[in-house]
Amino acid sequence: KSHTFIIQLLLLLLNMSCDIGLYGLAVMGQNFALNMAQHGFKVCVGNRSQSKVTTTVERAKQEGNLPIVGSDSPKQFIEKLKEPRKVIILVQAGKPVDETIAKLSKYMEPGDLIVDGGNEWFPNSIRRAEELEKKGIMFIGMGISGGEEGARNGPSLMPGGPKKAYDMMEPILVKSAAQAEGEPCTGYLGPIGAGNYVKMVHNGIEYGDMQLIAEVYDIMRTVLGYSNQEMAKIFEQWNTGDLESFLIEITATILSKEDSETGKGNIVDYILDKTGMKGTGRWTVQEAAEQSVAAPTIAAALDARYMSGRKDERVAASEILEGPPEIPPIDKDQLLDDLQAALYCSKICSYAQGMGIIKAASDKNNWNVDLSLCARMWRAGCIIRAKLLNKISAALARDKELKNLMVDPTFADELNARHMAWRRVVTASIAAGITCPALSASLAYYDQYRRESLPANLVQAQRDFFGGHTYERTDQDGTFHTAWTAAHKDIGDLSGRTKGEM
Repeated sequence: KSHTFIIQLLLLLLNMSCDIGLYGLAVMGQNFALNMAQHGFKVCVGNRSQSKVTTTVERAKQEGNLPIVGSDSPKQFIEKLKEPRKVIILVQAGKPVDETIAKLSKYMEPGDLIVDGGNEWFPNSIRRAEELEKKGIMFIGMGISGGEEGARNGPSLMPGGPKKAYDMMEPILVKSAAQAEGEPCTGYLGPIGAGNYVKMVHNGIEYGDMQLIAEVYDIMRTVLGYSNQEMAKIFEQWNTGDLESFLIEITATILSKEDSETGKGNIVDYILDKTGMKGTGRWTVQEAAEQSVAAPTIAAALDARYMSGRKDERVAASEILEGPPEIPPIDKDQLLDDLQAALYCSKICSYAQGMGIIKAASDKNNWNVDLSLCARMWRAGCIIRAKLLNKISAALARDKELKNLMVDPTFADELNARHMAWRRVVTASIAAGITCPALSASLAYYDQYRRESLPANLVQAQRDFFGGHTYERTDQDGTFHTAWTAAHKDIGDLSGRTKGEM
């Protein structure tokens, strides 16, 4: 009997040999499992449909006999993990995450850890962490950026949760993440919610970047009259300088790609001008409003997607509403140089707005997010990876209390040297009837921030006129109200008139 018990125990221990489990095997899940396995970690994979488990195990064999084992049930999936167990789930955000946590956690024990790697609304992660804490199970909400290619070869990983939980995951994360100048594009961002929040803002900045590039493309083709091949070469050239980034790189590739369906022209000209979205950009704009942080570049990018979705209305309106009868003459070489400068300046504004949102939420929730770390972990693997992030990281490391990226000495010098080019681009676009909402919103953001005096005094006077909301004066301290007309009455004590102000 003792021999039988020992054999059973050895078999059980042999079975519990996996360093980590990954549940949810769409392409992102498969690729991240293979990534971890390639870095020497034994991975158990599980999925609602068994066929994807089989596919992933087969891929592991084909891609170098990587240490991946399958499971045929949630119970077996958990049983194959070393204690304390570590599980990453990569399923659709929302209800599927709750369902997956429910069916896995019932086989888990206190001290175990679940990591949700999806694009989740951060309050949901906070709720799940609180629910799992009652069972003694730790929870991390981790943003993953880089798409399918990044998941396989090294993404940017943005985890938030208990420090003890992060320490359990750190050896796996630092090896599996993208590497930039010898540093892993990951790190501890703070308590639960912080990781999801940083990923959300990352996506908002991504919206802004993509829209800015699209507007430059529109000006190039419409005002400058460049062909797709000419534009592809320009973006390829730009990708060797200050604008070097993943999105600039792929724009050059996209513009030069021929259409395989017709064999005529480039595929970009056959793609319907209607942009989809998953919701993270909208969350970012909602949070900017919640935190009272101006984010006009990101908001303009979101609005542009909404407007693109009204294709039928736009087609009808094009027959009714008029624009400029002709494009004014321009210096093409000058405008091309100006476009490069305007895009660079606008990108600085987009990042400044994103960092401002993160900082405000971090302060409000006591997350203590390191903004320089955010910039460092975005330098490789993710969609917004860019050369510019090296400067951003350095600026935020130099001054932990930097109010806005634009006033960092390095960025201030660059903006001051380029802002006239920026203005010429917006002016030329408006004169030609070409929409540039993100470029112009970025310029307005810059101009509003640099002005000592804004017309907000008139707005506040209007508020006091119709609502008795009071105002402050420039020449003396205190709160004031004016009886603007004979119809206005004395409103008495002013101390409570500003309650509820944001």
